[in-house]
Amino acid sequence: MRKFSFLFIPLITLLLSSSCKSAHEKLLSSKDVNYKLTVANQYYDQKKYFKANELYESLMPAFRGTKNYEELYYRYCYSFYYQEDYLSASYQFKNFVEAFPKSTRADECEFMYATCMYKLSPKFSLDQGSTYKAIDALQTYINTHPGSKNLTEANNYIDICRAKIEKKDANAAKLYYNIGQYKAASVAYKSLIQTYPESKALDFYQLMVIKSFYEYARSSYKEKQEERFAEAVNAYNELKEYTPNSGYLKEAEKYYTLSQNNIKQLRNEHK
Repeated sequence: MRKFSFLFIPLITLLLSSSCKSAHEKLLSSKDVNYKLTVANQYYDQKKYFKANELYESLMPAFRGTKNYEELYYRYCYSFYYQEDYLSASYQFKNFVEAFPKSTRADECEFMYATCMYKLSPKFSLDQGSTYKAIDALQTYINTHPGSKNLTEANNYIDICRAKIEKKDANAAKLYYNIGQYKAASVAYKSLIQTYPESKALDFYQLMVIKSFYEYARSSYKEKQEERFAEAVNAYNELKEYTPNSGYLKEAEKYYTLSQNNIKQLRNEHK
């Protein structure tokens, strides 16, 4: 009996799931489009987005051009979004705007397209091509909807995207420094300062410019050392001038002093 019960329970489960599956499949192939739409909306309201999505998709041809088509398409777009299928959702939200440009939901769907692009942005360590696309989509939305209630959120998304790209660029600069590619590091950190002028890490980047120039000078041929130590000195002066209250000034001063001493020594050797 025990062995039989072990076999019986999975069998019943399988039969029940098969029954439910076949009922859903029968509904998908049903010709009663109004009933299908009612069930699809019930699924959607119950947050059964996968089943709702399948039914909405099967209903698209039948309702295209009717008064119910816009609502159907609107829910169809969100049924992808709530499943976190942001690629499909972005495509459908964009199509919605093109299909219903005068809809009261056009603004919302255009913002949702940009939001999906933001959601597709990967973590900072991966290729940031999608992040740049997200910024473009969000900036386009901001430019074309100056009075939208979504502007604060859109700007926040852009800030997050930019911070992610900055972090990737900063890690690349750090890698150059860590592997002893000091010239490349100085260029990379200077680029960070120019590209992200509002960054909270500007004084740190400037410190790393100083350190990179100093280390680059140390590893250079003697005839090139003085001008490269001088670049470290100039970089320190810039840090002191533009961020006089920086917490990195004390460390930067150490490299400034070392650079000045090296310049004096090199000049004495040439006398």
